[in-house]
Amino acid sequence: MRKPVIFCDFDGTITINDNIVAIMKHFQPPGWDKLVERIVGREISIKEGVGSLFSLLPSSSKAEIVDYAVNACQIRPGFGELLDYCRRHDIEFYVTSGGIDFFVYSALAPFAIAPDHIYCNAGNFEGEQVLIEWPHPCDEHCHNHCGMCKTTIIRRFPRDQYKRILIGDSVTDFEGAKLADLVFARSHLIGLCEQLALPFYPFETFFDIIAKLEEQPNER
Repeated sequence: MRKPVIFCDFDGTITINDNIVAIMKHFQPPGWDKLVERIVGREISIKEGVGSLFSLLPSSSKAEIVDYAVNACQIRPGFGELLDYCRRHDIEFYVTSGGIDFFVYSALAPFAIAPDHIYCNAGNFEGEQVLIEWPHPCDEHCHNHCGMCKTTIIRRFPRDQYKRILIGDSVTDFEGAKLADLVFARSHLIGLCEQLALPFYPFETFFDIIAKLEEQPNER
């Protein structure tokens, strides 16, 4: 019997807004919008794109950047209830985020998620420009330069032992969706799944996901 495990994106999924895009829109560094277009259009890798975006911001603005990012995070309805559902049903829950530690950990602090169940990138403000560090790189099976490689994490949970469930919204979740047994998608991820005819359930709130999970056969 396979044990269910959830891999959940952060920006635009746990949060209503995409926090990286929100930061860029707020501070308006020259050229940010073209970089976002190239990331979404998969012209450049996530790692290159996100690294380039933050390199447009001066480290001297750290206080303003962190303060804005933390206050801009809006949690999607039903998130706390989904975590409660997972605890009741013994479902492992991992946050797999292409976001940055200084807003990811702050936003998730009220939800008592174990630190080793949160994967994200790190912000370094020691140089003149903001530098993004990548503590969770691609393994030998992935060559997409993800930055925070979701497929590397998913592969640590073998399909014959785990029912792998992915929740996401954008290009950072696309490769992971190919490995998942069950996909919950919104925004850009819906179109990407449709392109490859990957089965998925659309969602707007986490209550939608809870309802679908309750319909799933028990494999344990």
